[in-house]
Amino acid sequence: MGRCGILYVEDYSPSGGRHLYIPLVERVTAAEAREVVEAMTLLAPSLDPGPHQNVTDGCIRVPGSAHKSGGHQILTTPLSTAYDTLRRRNDAETLNALRRALAPELRRRRDLTARSARLATLAAAPGGNPLTFGGSQSPLRVVARTGLYDANRYASASEARLAVLNHFASCGWTLEQVRNEMAGQFPGLAALYKGKDHTDRLLDQEWTNACGWVQKKPPTKTGANSFLINDTSPPKPTGGAAKYISKAGVHQLVNDLENVLYAVLDHRLKERGREGLSLRLLLRAVLGYMRTMETDLLDVGCRTFAGALGKHHGTVARLLPALQAASDGILTKVSDARGRNADAYLVQLPPHFEQLARDLSWRPGKIYGIRPVFRVLGDVAALTYECIERGRVSPTTADIVRSTGLSRSAVDKAVAEMATHNMIQRSHGGWTLVAATSLIALARRLGALDDAAEQITRHRLQRARWHAWLDRHLVPELTENEMYDAEADTHWFPPDEDDGTYAGHLWMAA
Repeated sequence: MGRCGILYVEDYSPSGGRHLYIPLVERVTAAEAREVVEAMTLLAPSLDPGPHQNVTDGCIRVPGSAHKSGGHQILTTPLSTAYDTLRRRNDAETLNALRRALAPELRRRRDLTARSARLATLAAAPGGNPLTFGGSQSPLRVVARTGLYDANRYASASEARLAVLNHFASCGWTLEQVRNEMAGQFPGLAALYKGKDHTDRLLDQEWTNACGWVQKKPPTKTGANSFLINDTSPPKPTGGAAKYISKAGVHQLVNDLENVLYAVLDHRLKERGREGLSLRLLLRAVLGYMRTMETDLLDVGCRTFAGALGKHHGTVARLLPALQAASDGILTKVSDARGRNADAYLVQLPPHFEQLARDLSWRPGKIYGIRPVFRVLGDVAALTYECIERGRVSPTTADIVRSTGLSRSAVDKAVAEMATHNMIQRSHGGWTLVAATSLIALARRLGALDDAAEQITRHRLQRARWHAWLDRHLVPELTENEMYDAEADTHWFPPDEDDGTYAGHLWMAA
């Protein structure tokens, strides 16, 4: 609040709580005050929004009031400062500055309210079950929020907090982010320590252990498939003249395909409306996995693509065949999914695009499916941000519309919302990125990281159920001994020529 210039008065309760009073020049409705206070609770979970959630009973004790446990509310702000604050008050511009600072939390609160209303509607419908429509929440995040853990799984609080730290380390968090969230949305993690001294003494070492466990490489596989290092070892078969592309060749192929994507395919797919937006982002996810896996043969499952795009895996399963048909020879399905293996796709540069890819220069920067923050802001905002990020000059709104093929109204809405979250800013008529704004931190404030973690947890449970079903029902493959018995008489002895039956058959055949 100090950064926004908010004037407030503070008092102290004998029970240990504190009250903050923010006097205003202009009156606001109860709904507006409740929206701001509930958004602040997403930053400070210990904040009680109760007084602003009930217009009839939302009363608190003012400074000097008697407390039910004995004593009085004590004013901690100096009396002269409190008098000056109550006399001058906060104007509308100061309140708007607070709203701008809380823009991610305001957006997240509205989304949570809409989701709760939707689940309540589904539960009230005949045969409705809200659990079938909602995502499963990560158990470790619940432990980090509440401090409650399953005693059958974790023998002590030490093991529970180590599991939480391992989870955060695998999600790419830093120690500074963990410290900040222990005083923010994850107070339960702090409760798993015995106190501040205990936290200061153990957190650094436990975080180092968690990072070491996450970065630990699996043991290398040894045995018949391992290469021998002596010169007399027999050469391994090469499999004939199979086509092979090096890792450097894969990166060059991705660069060429990015040029084709931006120059041709984006403008072809824009004619498909909302489906075209999803196809464009799905093709970006394909190229991103190509660069990460360093191969042109992808066997990535629909749920993996769904996690990269923030969509349902059923939607991805519908989009993949459409993308293969619309890619003009870039994406080709070479094998169907079977058992634990996903569909395999070959990604290549068709001959009719080779000259175009050779004439265009490669663009710097990474290519993404959907970064977590755009799970909340949407596909249009993702393409708009990419155009600003990868543009050679700061583009204007008209340049973004022309480059992305999006409508002017959609781009105007996207840049306005991103400017509200301080992701971009207008400079000399064009749009530039705000380097100081972290997309990961913004995604955390918008709740996008929680949604991504819930989706990953849900997919893991679904894969586990599918693998368990395969283990129960999949017929094991027959070995060579089961298919052929070398000692069995499988050859045919012809009958004797003196046999009348044999001669009769020959006569009949004649």
